[in-house]
Amino acid sequence: MTTTLPKVNEIESKWVLIDADGQTLGRMAVEIANILRGRHKVTYTPHLITGDFVIVINAEKVKLTGNKEEAKIYQTYSGYRSGQKETTAKKMREKHPEQIVQLAVRGMLPRNRMGRTLLGRMKVYAGTEHPHTAQKPEKMDLSV
Repeated sequence: MTTTLPKVNEIESKWVLIDADGQTLGRMAVEIANILRGRHKVTYTPHLITGDFVIVINAEKVKLTGNKEEAKIYQTYSGYRSGQKETTAKKMREKHPEQIVQLAVRGMLPRNRMGRTLLGRMKVYAGTEHPHTAQKPEKMDLSV
C-alpha cells in the first residue's frame, strides 16, 4: 500500500463563507483553522496547503463566554523599552473587532511559513458586507 500525495496543480481550493454572529470565539476558531489547513478533506497532507479560503463576516458579533469581555487581555510589544501595550477584549471589539477572530485563528495555526500563508487566505470583516462575491463563496454552517 502506498500513500498517494496530491500534486500542487491537482489541489482545488473553494471559498467558504462563515457567519460569526452568535458563535463562540474559540470553537469557531478551531473550525476555521481546520478549514484553512484542509483537515476536513480526504486529500489532507500536513506539509501542503490543501485547505480552502475562508471569509468571516459579523466578526463584531462573536460571543465570548464567562468574564472574558473584561478579563481577556491582548498584549503587543514594539520592541522598545516600555513599548508593551495591553488592551481588553471589550476595547478591542470597539476599535478592531476583526482582530479578535484573526488572533484566535492565528494561535491555532502552525508557527512557520505555511501558517503565515494560511492566515493570508482568511478574510475577516466586522459587518455583513464583503467584496468577495465574485468568488462565489459557499455558506458553511458551523454547528458548534
